[in-house]
Amino acid sequence: MKKKETVTIYDVAREASVSMATVSRVVNHNHNVKPATEQKVLEVVKRLNYRPNDVARGLASKKTTTVGVIIPNVTNSYFAALARGIDDIAEMYQYNIILTNSDGDEKKEIKALNTLYSKQVDGIIFMGNEISDTVRSDMSDERIPVVLAGSVDPQNQFNSVNIDYRKAVYAQTNELLKNNDRVAFVAAHLDRSINKNYRLEGYKDALKDAGIPFRKTLLFEANQTTYDSGYKLRNKLIQEEATAAIVSNDDVAAGIMNSMTDSGINVPEQFEVATSDNTKLTEMTRPMMSTITQPLYDIGAVSMRLLTKLMKNEDVSERDVLLPFGLKQRNSTK
Repeated sequence: MKKKETVTIYDVAREASVSMATVSRVVNHNHNVKPATEQKVLEVVKRLNYRPNDVARGLASKKTTTVGVIIPNVTNSYFAALARGIDDIAEMYQYNIILTNSDGDEKKEIKALNTLYSKQVDGIIFMGNEISDTVRSDMSDERIPVVLAGSVDPQNQFNSVNIDYRKAVYAQTNELLKNNDRVAFVAAHLDRSINKNYRLEGYKDALKDAGIPFRKTLLFEANQTTYDSGYKLRNKLIQEEATAAIVSNDDVAAGIMNSMTDSGINVPEQFEVATSDNTKLTEMTRPMMSTITQPLYDIGAVSMRLLTKLMKNEDVSERDVLLPFGLKQRNSTK
């Protein structure tokens, strides 16, 4: 079968009997063209099925109006909600999105970055639980605007959009401490900065203000942000006589709660569970889970809006944008 030849801007210009500059203005929605000429060019574009080459245009203009988004898990409802906000604002400002899945793996993140660089993206939104030194160095060397969405940067190198995780966990832990003095702190990875430097500090602050000693034995690591990893923590929680848990991830929290219920422990009468992300999962469990509420869609949307400013070299008043959080008390707590 004969390979289909690519239609070029030169072909359109020749067929429409106009200059290539005129074709460029029409396809880029520059209305400084006579309506009759614009209509003639659009008819030829449609007839020849012409598709502008974004990368080629980017090489000429140094802009591709394309943004790369690195997401740890496209099936995770937390990151999916952020991605929806990113996509809507990108469409509003006429940017295309290239979405890459990294599984939170450093090697895959580097591979994703290299792919995005080869596509000549104008900016990158990074979602992930931690920025490794290798990834940080790679993004710094490329000098492309980067915004972190739902991810913290202890080194304050990149712009970011989050909630105040320390204050949020402090507030939720306080609620649990009203009925418990052995509240466990559960995170998928205790050594990650978002947990170690923010959430855990909020937990410790709440204990201190309540006059309850901090016990390292009440720190639990799920190892993965999965339902199964939470389910397996039941015996350890019981052994340490924990009567409540503040959990950093909704899937892990659901695993803990169901595991307790399956072993005959009543939630919330005998064990209270509060989680952190307020994804749809918190309303699908029985009982529904109490949670920190995060404006997930807005985190994504504000991240994309912030990136548009950086890509246009506009002044940005806040490097780290903190959006408001709340608490939603449901039936997994008293």
